[in-house]
Amino acid sequence: MADVITIEATPRDKVGKGASRATRRANFIPAVVYGGNKEPVSVQIQRNIITRLLNRGGFMSQTYALSVNGKATTVLPRDLQLHPVTDAVMHIDFLRLAKGSTIIMEIPVRVSGEEECEGLARGGVINHTRHAIELHVPADSIPEYIEVSVASLGLGDAAKISHVTLPKGVTPTITDRDFTILAIVAPSALKSAGTGDDEVEGEEAEEVAAEGGEE
Repeated sequence: MADVITIEATPRDKVGKGASRATRRANFIPAVVYGGNKEPVSVQIQRNIITRLLNRGGFMSQTYALSVNGKATTVLPRDLQLHPVTDAVMHIDFLRLAKGSTIIMEIPVRVSGEEECEGLARGGVINHTRHAIELHVPADSIPEYIEVSVASLGLGDAAKISHVTLPKGVTPTITDRDFTILAIVAPSALKSAGTGDDEVEGEEAEEVAAEGGEE
């Protein structure tokens, strides 16, 4: 889990379209903080702060300490409204997180073990069924990524959710099957040549295709 970044914000007394336009003209971004069984709070954040955080990447999957008048609240960005032409940030919704709460997030997959992977050494390639996994995660310890090792996979093998060691308190939202995350498959040239056991075979191939169709 990454260190929590503090975002400085100030209260926004006036709301509505006119007030929001004035806020943006002053080089601030209007935002609202909601949830946690408390009333929504309207705030404004300097545009350069949000621009810097967006350039870091992963803005929507990280919690922040939103500081208003010296009081910090743990929040998670839930909606980012962009200008339809310029892509400038127009408004942000932050979800207020209560201590001990659990939320649903899509966490990116990070592949490891490529150097030890027999399937890749034989000319295979990684076919991602999922680049991210939807998980129940603790609001106060959201993982940056889920590591999926291919070190033990041969050509035609797949990594499923049961092969992954998830962090404490993290569980998949899909519980009715052992779904595929990625597979080691022969590249198109080898497949078209019909190289036998170098292809993803039978049930594994069907499952990979079915999983891919769900995205």
